[in-house]
Amino acid sequence: MTEFRVEKDSIGEVRVPQNALYAAQTQRAVQNFPITGMKPWPAFIWSMVLIKRAAAEVHKEMGLLDPQVADAIIQAGEEILNGEHRDQFVVDPFQAGAGTSHNMNVNEVMANRANQILGYSLEDKEKPVHPNDHVNMAQSTNDTIPTAIRLGVLWRFEELIDTLQHFVDVTYQKAAEWDDIVKTGRTHLQDAVPVRLGQEVGAWAKAIERQIEKVTFAAEGLRRLGIGGTAAGTGLNAHPEYHSRMVKKLTELTGIQLYESDNLFESMQSMQDPVFFSAALRNVANDFTRIANDVRLLSAGPTTGIAELTCPTVQPGSSIMPGKVNPVLAEMLNQSMYHVMGNDTAVNMAGAAGQFELNVMMPIISHNLNEMMQVVIGSVRAFTDKLMVGLVVNRENAESWLSKNPILVTALNPIIGYNNGAKVAKTSLAESKSVRQVVLELGLMTEEELDKALDARKMTEGGIAE
Repeated sequence: MTEFRVEKDSIGEVRVPQNALYAAQTQRAVQNFPITGMKPWPAFIWSMVLIKRAAAEVHKEMGLLDPQVADAIIQAGEEILNGEHRDQFVVDPFQAGAGTSHNMNVNEVMANRANQILGYSLEDKEKPVHPNDHVNMAQSTNDTIPTAIRLGVLWRFEELIDTLQHFVDVTYQKAAEWDDIVKTGRTHLQDAVPVRLGQEVGAWAKAIERQIEKVTFAAEGLRRLGIGGTAAGTGLNAHPEYHSRMVKKLTELTGIQLYESDNLFESMQSMQDPVFFSAALRNVANDFTRIANDVRLLSAGPTTGIAELTCPTVQPGSSIMPGKVNPVLAEMLNQSMYHVMGNDTAVNMAGAAGQFELNVMMPIISHNLNEMMQVVIGSVRAFTDKLMVGLVVNRENAESWLSKNPILVTALNPIIGYNNGAKVAKTSLAESKSVRQVVLELGLMTEEELDKALDARKMTEGGIAE
């Protein structure tokens, strides 16, 4: 059986697992919110611990915190930042508003670990490091959580951009390899004028390249921190220099360029920067959904579909049909992107739910943003490495579909006119004849004129047939 120790908070006594570094308030949250069994994302833990570690150093430098206590808090923070004690962060993301339980979980763990560093046991009733007075010094849930939301996203931002850029690079390489393949374009899921496969696939790369620009722009607002606003933006209980010193210290510790807020009240009331970044991730998901769908359609078959592309065989596709292979990486990407879009909806609604000096829906904003980052990074990386790198073109199928496409007549419009063009297209489709054959039978052009006008490659380069 689990052994317990008794801890006290302002409400009374509560039993806590004997060796847990957390204390009464965390235990109450565990008991009150047994919602999902999920734990905080590593990015959130990293951010919150970093804030506490930075605050201890800032207060030590200003002579406001006993150096011995500060050093113990800093050491406890460094241990957690290096991967230790991560199992002590146990509060469900779906919890009381604002994230007080998250904040106290971090305060209690760091305080108890600091006390151990100073030679005290968890059972000692009088310990030098207090979770509120020392670890949470000059802080409030109301300014630490929004700061952690921003830092958590920025912590993985380069990883996100590198992942998206990797897709862009691989896809541009495929586009270059396939630029000589002329194929049927499709609009409304119906045959359209010719395009080069390189043009079609190159547009996928360009779309994500543009998304990188948008995401990068959206991330800039997250660099503006409101730490030091404490409970309501006034900075009550914080030294006048605390805000600027904290931003400088966090920049130093993270290597991430961060900025002071020009209005601490706005930085605590409004979640517009996280909401804006969430929307940018949703837009990335929109484009990847479209790309995944194109891959699925272009690889449909292999004998009765378009089958212009062949996805790598990575696993069997059916429990009943032997030999069946499915575009599983594209299917995975679709599902992942739908999840990102759903998370964004929750972030958007939570962002609008703030009242007066605080948005109490911050826990779900934090959780969803970190989850969105993970899902985008993981799914796009897998899609790129396991599908795009090994994607193969079926040249014969692409060229065969093009040869049967009656819409080739579009290039002849400037010569034979739209009405004659429509007649040729309908006859070609109805009688299963090529456009070339029908035009010659109707005496609309000579063979020499057709050879020049029906150059499919030239059609992909624009201009007017002569």
